[in-house]
Amino acid sequence: MITLLLVGGATFLIGLLPSFQSIGLAAPILLVALRLLQGFGAGAEYSGAVIYAVEHAPPGRRGWFGSWSPMGVSLGLLLASGVFGLVTRLPDDQFLAWGWRIPFWISLVLVGVGLYLRLRISETPVFQRARERRSVLRMPVVEAVKRHPRSFVVVIGARFAENGLGYLFPTWGLAYLTTNLGYSESAALAAVTIATICQFVMVPVWSVLSDRIGRRPVYAGAALFCILFAFPYFLLLNTKSTPLIILAAALAVGIGVAGMFGPQAAYFTELFGPRVRYSGFAFARELGSILAGGPAPFLASLLVVWAGGTPWGVAGYIIALATITFVAVLWGPETYKSDILAEEPEEAPRVSTAHPAEA
Repeated sequence: MITLLLVGGATFLIGLLPSFQSIGLAAPILLVALRLLQGFGAGAEYSGAVIYAVEHAPPGRRGWFGSWSPMGVSLGLLLASGVFGLVTRLPDDQFLAWGWRIPFWISLVLVGVGLYLRLRISETPVFQRARERRSVLRMPVVEAVKRHPRSFVVVIGARFAENGLGYLFPTWGLAYLTTNLGYSESAALAAVTIATICQFVMVPVWSVLSDRIGRRPVYAGAALFCILFAFPYFLLLNTKSTPLIILAAALAVGIGVAGMFGPQAAYFTELFGPRVRYSGFAFARELGSILAGGPAPFLASLLVVWAGGTPWGVAGYIIALATITFVAVLWGPETYKSDILAEEPEEAPRVSTAHPAEA
């Protein structure tokens, strides 16, 4: 609930910020500070939501239960795009004066729904068992690194392609289309929206498949697809043909990104023991975000400049990110049949035959 309030409160306060004309340099400073609070809250919020779902899942369905959080990310992007699209229909002077604030204000509705739900639910059976055994740790982040160094590195490596390409394919790709190729902004936005819908649809498909054949084959297979699709992706964009651009975006996000983003929820949960799961998951995942997604748009833009406006350096960068993830996932253990009640699931996986509550 704290992380939800942190994200929601910071978002709402952004909508109340005075303008630069009113308070000068304090306005952008406050904006950056609130954006940081959003990020701190979101990093912990996502991991906690995923773990909560996965620890409640019956045997053989942890991928499916975990997929609801990444589906929520896609749905959130679609809702945000829709609301923003509506307010941009206002006259420019009204939009700049107050219209842009509306999406931030109405975010309180989602916060209210989230709090209502969380006040009516209890802790997971896995956490309750750890608390009953008085095995809750004071410094779980440190213990997560000590107890699960391999898992920690695997999570960071697995994030390189999923997070980095999650920025490069839809977001930076949009800028490349409009800025470098002179493609219509509205058409480019439509292609990204269709790709996001594909991600929403395909995340549960890949997650359920990982329940059947394992997390590593699906995750590594999606990374391999990104390696093979890096150059064809830009070849399709460079045609400036709307159907081919939509196809490129849909394949990149629906197969490449969604194929990693979906199974990731259950996989990262299963890599850590129950006493360090939340902290290990969140810290390693967000550290991977800083290393992969943070510099990705800047580095991609720099590579285009160095390459004289061509995207082939970015294609090589995509291959590098996906290769890191491919190797990291292959190095990691297979976990889809592990017992998430075990203290050291990485070293001693065993098949669970009961729901966590029954166990």
